[in-house]
Amino acid sequence: MEKTIFEQMGGTYEQQGDYLIPCLTLPSEEENRPVSLWEQRNCHYLKQNHRVIYMNLLTNDKLNSYLADINEQAEDMFLRLINQMVECQGVIERLNSDNQMKWVARMNNIQSRATEIVNHDIIYN
Repeated sequence: MEKTIFEQMGGTYEQQGDYLIPCLTLPSEEENRPVSLWEQRNCHYLKQNHRVIYMNLLTNDKLNSYLADINEQAEDMFLRLINQMVECQGVIERLNSDNQMKWVARMNNIQSRATEIVNHDIIYN
């Protein structure tokens, strides 16, 4: 009997009853790590709007490394933006001790704006 493409590529089958079931395993180098918010957003965006890219990354086993790269870029940009905005607006720790609610409001505003910029430039692009 002629070998299947799966067998030609080194795959094996296991017989269970009347059926031959392919012996498949997940890659061993894949680590179990928590998925960040940036990765979740980008993955959802790819699934909804760029299905071909998503399926290519998924079938080539490159989706997790792609999402990890996106996460690293997004996190770096987010922290850099927050630091720059804090410096520009003069949100200092002294304000935290003088008027804590005003400091919290400003920091939340800065984080919200930084999140919107990262989403626009990296995640949904």
